[in-house]
Amino acid sequence: MKKTHSLLLFPALALTLAATQAHAQRKPRMADRVSALEQQANAPSPVLELLPQIEEMRSEIQSLRAQIEELQHQNAETARNGRTQYLDVDTRLQRLETSVAELSAVRQAAEQTLVEDGGSTEAPAATPATPEERSRYEAALNALKAGQYVEAARQFSDFLDAYPNGAYAPNAIYWLGESYYVTENYTLALEEFSTLVTRWPRHDKTPGGLLKIGLSQLGLKKNQEARQTLEAVVQQYPNTDAARVASQRLRTLR
Repeated sequence: MKKTHSLLLFPALALTLAATQAHAQRKPRMADRVSALEQQANAPSPVLELLPQIEEMRSEIQSLRAQIEELQHQNAETARNGRTQYLDVDTRLQRLETSVAELSAVRQAAEQTLVEDGGSTEAPAATPATPEERSRYEAALNALKAGQYVEAARQFSDFLDAYPNGAYAPNAIYWLGESYYVTENYTLALEEFSTLVTRWPRHDKTPGGLLKIGLSQLGLKKNQEARQTLEAVVQQYPNTDAARVASQRLRTLR
């Protein structure tokens, strides 16, 4: 019986020994895992390292936004100041142009009385402008200043149909030519500026009109004709803004 009992005890001992060995083997592995987890927990996190950089970037962004807002404020203030100055200068210029037109009409009327019939090469004497004439002229000029070039051309054309020899006729022809010139319709511009120079050779707008003839010829690639016209501006109207611009353009043609 004892021998049989001993034989039955061997498997149990073997199982116990195997379990003990397995437990002993697992114990170090678990310790290793715990140690690895502790190392990971104590290791510096990339996210945590980035936090100071993120905060610094936020601060820089806020600073840049403040600078942008300040620049926008300064630009708006500059635009307002520039607009005010422009309107002030423009108003004074328009008043001056009106006075010149009226004085020109009076001068032409006086000159007309000093020449015999058919002996004058100047356009027929202009009569003082009526309030309606002045209003229509200023409306067309305002359209041009606003960049409404097609509308300005229409209004100036209608104005000249109604007041072909009015006090503002030379100015209206000049600005009509300008409305064509800025839209690169050089052929029509050339016609209007030529009409101004031919009909009113002594008008204040004539030097600028002759200059624009040369510039329109350049736009039409008629460089030789343009050179001759620009040289005529320099010779006929020295020490004027038109002559200075003509001289600059001549230098670019050489």
